[in-house]
Formats: sequence, C-alpha cells, structure tokens
Amino acid sequence: MAFIDYYNILGVDKNASDKDIKSAYRKLARKYHPDVNPNDPEAEKQFKQVNEANEVLSDPEKREKYDKYGENWQHGEAYEQAQKQQQQYGQYSYGGGAQDFGGFDYGGSEGGGFSDFFNSMFGGMGGGGSRRQSSSRYRGQDLNAELHLNLRDVMESKKQTITVNGKNIRLTIPAGIENGQTIKIAGHGAPGTNGAPAGDLYITFAIPDDPEFKRTGSDLHKTLTIDLYTAVLGGEITADTLTGKVKLKVAPGTQNNTKVKLKGKGVPVYKKDGHSGDLYLTYNVQLPTNLTDKQKKLFEELAKL
Repeated sequence: MAFIDYYNILGVDKNASDKDIKSAYRKLARKYHPDVNPNDPEAEKQFKQVNEANEVLSDPEKREKYDKYGENWQHGEAYEQAQKQQQQYGQYSYGGGAQDFGGFDYGGSEGGGFSDFFNSMFGGMGGGGSRRQSSSRYRGQDLNAELHLNLRDVMESKKQTITVNGKNIRLTIPAGIENGQTIKIAGHGAPGTNGAPAGDLYITFAIPDDPEFKRTGSDLHKTLTIDLYTAVLGGEITADTLTGKVKLKVAPGTQNNTKVKLKGKGVPVYKKDGHSGDLYLTYNVQLPTNLTDKQKKLFEELAKL
C-alpha cells in the first residue's frame, strides 16, 4: 500500500507545532464535515483523511514513529518487532506470529475506519494475516466542536446543552466569551482503548459581528444619530445599549463625531465577575433636508447674525 503524507494532507510542514497542526485540522474538518457536505463522497473521503492525519500528527508517539520511518515504514515495523522479541526472549513467548500495535479504529466519521497504511503502521494486523486485538492502551481522540452565538448571548453566563458525538453535554458558557475563543472540556472526547483515558473536547465559539455594536475586547462602540436642533440647543435623548435603554443629556453646541463614554455598559470581562467594559457613543449630527421657505429664511437670518 502507498505511503500517505499526513503533513501534506493537513497543509503543514514537518516542523509544524502542535498548535499549527490543531489549527489546520479544525479548519479542514469544518470544511469537509459530512454535515456541511451531505451526500458528497469526495468530501467524506477528504474528511476521513484529515481525521487520520490528525490522529497521527497530534499524538507525540505516533508522530515520532511516523517521522522516524516515513516511506520506509514497512521495514521499520519489522525492525521494531525484531528488537522487541529480542528484548523479551526468554521471559515469555508470543504464542505464534508477530505482536501487532493494536486494533485501533476511528469511529468519528460515518462509515469510519482508517486506511490500510495507518492500520499496518500503527496496528491492526497480526502474524499470518489474522486480525488480533492488542492490549495496547491509546488515549481517546480529542474532539472539536463549534458553537455559534450572537453578541447578546455573551452578556451573561448561561447554561446550554450541546450534542457531540451522540452525547449530550451540559456546560456553562461564561459571560464575555470572545469570537474564536476555544475552551477545553476534559474527558469529553472520544473514549480511550483498553482502559486508557478519554480525549478532551475543544469548543470554539463563533460570534459574528453585530449590526449595531462594534466590539473591541470588552468595549463596545456605536454611532448614534442626533438632529441638528438637539446638537445646537442641547437636550435629552434615549440610547439603546445591550442591557436596556438609557437617557442621555446632550450639551448645547455638540459637534459632529463627538464621543461620549458610558462606563460599565460594554461586555462583561471574561471570568471577572462584576467587571465590564465601556460603551462609546459617537454622535452623528444629521442635517435637516427638504427645508420649507420659512425654515430657509430663518437659517439665513441666523447666518447674518
């Protein structure tokens, strides 16, 4: 069977960090996920390849073995087995055939299953062509999920139930979570084999831009339109915030693009109870249009003054 270049599948080089590999995997897994590409055999194939590449490159032991043998993996396997048998000779016998590396199967995608290359390099086929289960222990695979929220959802902590890999998980989403932020839920990934611990679940939050408020960290920015008369004479206006309406006093002679700060009216600071950012309002002074003759005359008189 042909050698598979897992680095090429994920689009990273051989010196890629764990962070780079994880980032590349998440991007491609979302791109080729069966939920995004229903009834697409090619996308399903790509999804399986991406998961297989991640299974190897995200595991230090598997990656070390893969990097060590590469295209010479078939001979490397035989060399490793010979070494093991030599070290263990005289202590016990295998009972026939070469010891395999474990019948580990990935069941994360529909139809599941690793390639023959993976199973031969990392376990699955014993001597004489028969498949035997090994006592090797493998930590469960980490799982990744994406949770979509809007800006108003992050104004307070809330409990939510999500379904990952057929399992319902109840979690508390802390107020102030940011777009692209990832949190880890330990032990909620795929189960391990032969009593090994389960993997972890990584949830990445997707929070699109709000049409009314622009967010920078914990601060919010908003443009508020006021009429010319209020800007010139001053007055009281009402402004919307993410926590309700507030009344503001506009000083006489307020200029266009004047900024005012509403302290504590921004987004809660992540995991800091009682702390919130600020809301910055920028006044957009709107000039009157379609003036009547009388209004024009009044403006002309003001200009003369």
